[in-house]
Amino acid sequence: MKHPLRPILREAERVLGAAGVASPRVDAELLAAHVLGVTRTELALVTEVDEERARRIRDLVARRAAREPLQHLIGTAVLGPVEVMVGPGVFVPRPETELLLEWGLAAIKPVASPLVVDLCTGSGALALAVAESRPDAAVHAVEADPAALEWARRNIARHDVRVTLHAGDVHDPGLLRELAGRVDLVLCNPPYVPDGTPVPPEVADWDPPGAVFGGADGLAVIRSVIARAAELLRDGGYLAVEHDDTHAEAVPALLRASGRFRDVEDHRDLAGRPRFATARRAVT
Repeated sequence: MKHPLRPILREAERVLGAAGVASPRVDAELLAAHVLGVTRTELALVTEVDEERARRIRDLVARRAAREPLQHLIGTAVLGPVEVMVGPGVFVPRPETELLLEWGLAAIKPVASPLVVDLCTGSGALALAVAESRPDAAVHAVEADPAALEWARRNIARHDVRVTLHAGDVHDPGLLRELAGRVDLVLCNPPYVPDGTPVPPEVADWDPPGAVFGGADGLAVIRSVIARAAELLRDGGYLAVEHDDTHAEAVPALLRASGRFRDVEDHRDLAGRPRFATARRAVT
């Protein structure tokens, strides 16, 4: 038995909207496209679905209405030019991080065969996006959490790029000691939400807390990131670190207070919120 697709999508949008999902129409269409094996654009060409696919769409919509992350339901997330597998145990990459990625790529555009480090790599998305964009780059990705490391290993194995994965902690003063003073760019999307901050159910119930919360003020990991970046970067090397929207003054202040960086700036995301800070390693 065939079912018209449009009424299924309208009902899915209604259910998701009632559940408080921020983008009910987009999510409904992406879930349907996933089940049907087409892109969201190609969905417009589909008029009917069979009973089994209609059931699968409704089942996924019900799970999304219960605020299971969309990316978990379809199994992947996109960051810049790469698609990575995600699921329970790893932080889901956010679109906002693409601005940090773009800044980093622009910073190293004149650098031949750049050496890049991605701290707190999680799924490996940021490291892979750099490597995909700059095939001549040598990219090192660092992650401490065993579950996230496994996701990163799987994602790196799916891409034919130069990314070396390290099990390591940004709090370790000896992290990547062999690269000290040689790195052209350090990128990081660390845990930065202040402890106790209310977050959406998709975050509270599904993202690993250790990948979200960064201590009482949200800066516990960022402080170590700044210290590690100062050790890793060459003179004039670049740092970009994502932060909470309450950190527009705090993170630049930490960079300046370290005495090891210059050209400190803060940047806003597409919604106008403070989102990441950048700096250059001062000449020693």
